[in-house]
Amino acid sequence: MSDVRIGVIGGSGLYELEGLAGVRWVRVKTPFGDPSDAYCIGRFGDRTVVFLPRHGRGHRLMPSELNFRANIYGFKRLGVEWVISISAVGSMREQVRPLDLVIPDQFFDWTRRRASSFFGNGIVAHVGMADPVCPELADRLEKAARVTAATVHRGGTYL
Repeated sequence: MSDVRIGVIGGSGLYELEGLAGVRWVRVKTPFGDPSDAYCIGRFGDRTVVFLPRHGRGHRLMPSELNFRANIYGFKRLGVEWVISISAVGSMREQVRPLDLVIPDQFFDWTRRRASSFFGNGIVAHVGMADPVCPELADRLEKAARVTAATVHRGGTYL
């Protein structure tokens, strides 16, 4: 497992990943166009981590402008096998407080006016979205978060 590269997508306000050693920024060309920004590659302990600011450094891309296909393709080209996406969103639930960690098992994307699939233009495929979150990665994230005494919410609805 230690050779598996982890990708981290930083949401609003997260434009760099603290604690990375040996940082270098790499641009990746993709058949889907430009990713949100260059990828930051570094070491966190004994693990290679690849970071990408979702909205670009300086928060210059709106959600409908994000090229998720280029972002994910770039991660794959860089050898990433697991992607952790970090978002700073609020909740209307009193039990979810600022700095709590929510690990979803489902999601609903209301983003509009952008491509919604890697397929098309002569490539037809059907991909199930019943279980979009990797349970093994979610288990590992929850375990690591609990070691730090973080308040963790897993699955369910937290809007």
